[in-house]
Amino acid sequence: MGQLSMFSAETDEPSLDDLAGILASAGQVAIGPRGARLSVVVAEDWRARALADEIERSGVAAEISLSSEGSPLVGTASTPVLEGLYRQWTKGAVKTMPATWVPSPRALRLWVIAAGERDADRYLLGLDSHAPDSHGSLATAVMRAGIAPTLVGTRSSNPALRIAGKRRLTRLIESVGDAPDIPGAAVQWPFI
Repeated sequence: MGQLSMFSAETDEPSLDDLAGILASAGQVAIGPRGARLSVVVAEDWRARALADEIERSGVAAEISLSSEGSPLVGTASTPVLEGLYRQWTKGAVKTMPATWVPSPRALRLWVIAAGERDADRYLLGLDSHAPDSHGSLATAVMRAGIAPTLVGTRSSNPALRIAGKRRLTRLIESVGDAPDIPGAAVQWPFI
């Protein structure tokens, strides 16, 4: 393991607020009579396993299943403890990033796990193609966290924030820490 930043996900205590990193990707939060439920469909099994571990570290039980399309789906049970996250990230029936949100290192880590991928010598943080109004706000939020991304793919089904350059990639790596110790994770983890 390399030297940890003072602001690394590996030095922060897990918090329910960190789960916002899942919502920054394609995650969804819904409310019902028993509370709010967080879920996200991911592309690979390692992502589902790592997210379930991180969700449980934040104090909420997680389960892994398959979506109707056969992709891994990570979700929580409905619980009152997630209602605050629902209120912060939902306006009417639309997922909306809170105006003052700045991703913590652990929120960035969950975002990387949910939807991060290597792109040659750059790194992409996947965005929710069903929430295009949030893309610019999420780019601004990542800038406030000290990493200046470029918004790409806005007219495709794979919008993302692209992070390029040694300084920006170093800041991202310092924030998110080491890849989960799960086969397949290191291949998609940020690198320089």
